[in-house]
Amino acid sequence: MISSKQNTLIKEIRSLKDKKFRDKLNVFVLEGVKPVKEGVDFKLPIREIVLTEKHLSDFSDCGYKVEVVSQEVFKSISEEVSPQGVLAVVYKGENKIVSPNGSCLLLDGVSDPNNVGAIIRTAVASGYNDIYLTTACADAYSQKSVRCSMSGIFRANIMRGEVEELLSVINLPIVVADMGGQNVFDLDLNKPCCLVIGSEGNGVSDFVKDKADLTVKIPMENGMESLNASVSAGILMYALKRKNG
Repeated sequence: MISSKQNTLIKEIRSLKDKKFRDKLNVFVLEGVKPVKEGVDFKLPIREIVLTEKHLSDFSDCGYKVEVVSQEVFKSISEEVSPQGVLAVVYKGENKIVSPNGSCLLLDGVSDPNNVGAIIRTAVASGYNDIYLTTACADAYSQKSVRCSMSGIFRANIMRGEVEELLSVINLPIVVADMGGQNVFDLDLNKPCCLVIGSEGNGVSDFVKDKADLTVKIPMENGMESLNASVSAGILMYALKRKNG
């Protein structure tokens, strides 16, 4: 059992709270009993599972390397308010930027990791499996994003890069979400597209707007001017999917 907070593995896992180290080691942290069990069932490339003795029997035959730590040590590596005592360090895989297979999503500067995770969750549920993130976006592999994706992170093809590079491989009509656009429910669209969701404060960048084939909006009533980015993304994804089949 690891009982020292200065253990090399423990120090490394703590460092993964920083995107710089997640990128350097090409891993992310998945925390919680249910998410880790789902990761095992999904056969994720798990480097190791770290847990307290209480959960050893739950993962003793999981087929992955398991490290047992004390409760105090686990608290030092957890980002949860009430840690359950289980986390996994998972390899992210390649960030190879390729053309989409069907309708896709481009997040252009979405800065809240909770929104990024929630959008990934809805994207996977609605069939937008290819998700592109500009470098101005929050990291999809932060623990907040991973938690909010509710296992969507396992199922999505996530690609991150400079906006010019991303647009160069997206060979679909670019549909930008903007309040100056056409009512999405009046749109006549019968083919796959790339939906672009902009930052919470400033919307879609001018660079991407200039590349847009269509601009769409969600109609508002009762004087409301906007919706949360993840809510807007969900409504638009399902509306566009309905239009293009």
